[in-house]
Amino acid sequence: MDKALLIFAKQPLPGKVKTRLSPSFSSQAAADIYGCMLSDTLIKVSEVSGVERLLFFEPSCGAAGFFQENFPEIRAFPQRGAGLGERLENAFETAFSLGFESVAAIGTDSPDLPLSYLEESFRILEAGGVDTVFGPAMDGGYYLVALRSNYPGLFRNIPWSTNQVLEKSLTAAASLGLQVACLPVWHDMDTVEDLKRFLAGGSSEYAPRTLRFLREKGF
Repeated sequence: MDKALLIFAKQPLPGKVKTRLSPSFSSQAAADIYGCMLSDTLIKVSEVSGVERLLFFEPSCGAAGFFQENFPEIRAFPQRGAGLGERLENAFETAFSLGFESVAAIGTDSPDLPLSYLEESFRILEAGGVDTVFGPAMDGGYYLVALRSNYPGLFRNIPWSTNQVLEKSLTAAASLGLQVACLPVWHDMDTVEDLKRFLAGGSSEYAPRTLRFLREKGF
């Protein structure tokens, strides 16, 4: 395989994930929702043919054992770096050092993301003429970034967790002379309103565990 998909993930610990769902959900319920989103994401992306999955987990006590026990079929690496920018840069560096030629990265906040969007990011890179592909998120960030080489400057001085992430990333790409393509806009699932949109939008084909959990909770 010459294509890799990097999945950035966390161990689903209460109080450490999906904290913006409180107080509507307890910290344990929020962690359970994240666990469903994690499983939906990892199982869904296994359906993308010709792409190796590499999981990059946020270091925490027991995280390595958790991912090895629950997802043994996926090569897992601890994230390295002081912030998201450094962690993305280091993850892409790892993937390219393993010999992959096209590399995309996603998180676990869009478990219902259509597979066609992931596949399209690789098709765009393989067609040539484009260096970087972004998947814009509705909140001003992005749900996917794909590269055909490592461009460290792309992830530096970005105001992460703000609505300027995509804008500043496009500016960084332009300053590096990179040709950019964008996928259709999609949504993250970070807040209660996001969950309501997910349930109402009929976009649950690729997130059955998340959907089932929310319905069982009567949400």
